Amino acid sequence: MSDQELLDGIAKGDPLAGRQFTETYQVKVYNICYSFLLNVHDSEDLTQEVFIEALRNAGKFRGDSRLGTWLYRIAVNRSLNHIRDNKKRKFWKDIDEFFTLDGMSDHASVREPESNADLLEQKEQRHLIGEAIASLPEKQRIAFTLNKLEDMSYAEVAEVMQTSVSSVESLIHRARMGLQKQLKHYFKK
Repeated sequence: MSDQELLDGIAKGDPLAGRQFTETYQVKVYNICYSFLLNVHDSEDLTQEVFIEALRNAGKFRGDSRLGTWLYRIAVNRSLNHIRDNKKRKFWKDIDEFFTLDGMSDHASVREPESNADLLEQKEQRHLIGEAIASLPEKQRIAFTLNKLEDMSYAEVAEVMQTSVSSVESLIHRARMGLQKQLKHYFKK
């Protein structure tokens, strides 16, 4: 079914269209929510809320963007609202991959733990990195998360954030520079 056929079916109350809509986008919506919340139960609950909101408002979808982009925007906004409402500031379960991207590998080496001390050190590193990412300004944090952790292209991030590609490039660059500045002393060896 095309996006328009899904929307038409949802508007008519067709359970098959609603089920296909959910099955098509559920994993991606959950991953977006989880990348912000780092909590399985909260992410599952929020994913359900995103789909309830989307199904209720399917008739209001104007078609200015792709259906998936509209849904991802709802997921990002719901996630940020959840964080604000609950004062949660913990992000991202595992961001070791970050250090292998875009030049950050000069500042850290990610390796398999050889002992309990190494494992503890890696957990501490993840915690420090998570804290540093959480401290980024909101727009930088969103752009960085969608691009680096959700593997969205700059164009896709721009669509979700309703901004230009050049703005996204700038936000991600500033986020990387801020993270490198915050973490350079810790990872200098």
